[in-house]
Amino acid sequence: MKNAPKPTGAYAVGTFTFTVADDREEILRPSTMRSVACRVYYPALKGDTAGCKKAARMSRNMAGAVRKAFMIRLDYDKMEAAGENTSECFENAPRIAGEKFPLIVFHHGYNSYREGNSFLCIDLASHGYVVLSVAHSLEGTCTELDGGECLYFEKSLSKKIYQPYLGGMLAALKLTRAKGTEAELAERFDAFQRKYCRFFMGRVDEWVKDTKAALRYAKENLGGLIDFDRGIGAAGHSFGGDTAYALCLKEPEFACGVNTDGALFGDYRGAVLEKPFMQISCRDNENVVTRVYLRHTKPVWKVLFRDMKHVGFSDMKHRIRFGAMVGRLDADVMHENLCRCHLEMFDAYLKKTKEKPDIGSNGAISVTEYAPDMESDAR
Repeated sequence: MKNAPKPTGAYAVGTFTFTVADDREEILRPSTMRSVACRVYYPALKGDTAGCKKAARMSRNMAGAVRKAFMIRLDYDKMEAAGENTSECFENAPRIAGEKFPLIVFHHGYNSYREGNSFLCIDLASHGYVVLSVAHSLEGTCTELDGGECLYFEKSLSKKIYQPYLGGMLAALKLTRAKGTEAELAERFDAFQRKYCRFFMGRVDEWVKDTKAALRYAKENLGGLIDFDRGIGAAGHSFGGDTAYALCLKEPEFACGVNTDGALFGDYRGAVLEKPFMQISCRDNENVVTRVYLRHTKPVWKVLFRDMKHVGFSDMKHRIRFGAMVGRLDADVMHENLCRCHLEMFDAYLKKTKEKPDIGSNGAISVTEYAPDMESDAR
């Protein structure tokens, strides 16, 4: 990809993968066990990467799956021949001896993939974070296990997004156009998901379990790389952003989080968020995230991107030119602001180099800070 953004931090970025064979049955494919495939991005010294091989942006299997999922022209052989299939990170680059870095766990969107937000993950790593990107088997475009097996998106799940499908689609469209207070909109979304999206509501807890399996591996094997004493940051796009919210709400070791354009599927009624949190959205999805702004004991930020569409908050923004699919905001401007939002949040609450995020509205984003609020709730 010729126009892929370069990492902006002081570090080069190393990467490797690992797969966890979890000890629970695969609900989506009974009589098999759940596998959790992860990619790690980590800081490396630029002088230590000489002679290291850059990681491939995607494999042949992944390219085929992405082409079908996003309905785009994607020729793996042409990318390879043109030298456009290399990522801005290095396979197994030497780790920095004696240094540990704070951890951010990232989650892809539904029917996306582990490297689908690689530009963001790489940039975060270049600023001194370890980023653990978790793949969610059978719910990602293609999940590549370290043993060589590829698990593709389970097609039957498409019919479960809304039940019934047509009624759910129409109700979702109506919801995006609804008017009301944040509490009223959160109430409407909760009623909508309980009527049409019971399957999605149940999957959030399974994605949390995937995260916990990945973290068990990281704690046992990556203690020399990760500083777990700082707490953990949660982030994700779409359903992965919802997972980040659930982790911050339910898991004590998570210190803060960022949800990028993820509707808040799950049972959160009466719950109180006790971690700083940032909600990034586009206009289309404002009405499905208002639960974030209710009942929280720490500050919460709302960041609204102009001229953006849901898919555009991923690497696809630099690959797809169709504005109706990814939004008309310039890809580099989107990436710069998306990275800045994440860095400000995690610098404040993981590295603790500042009291709070220093981020203001500009031509691409509008920013609102919500002080702790215990009065409103979606019931």
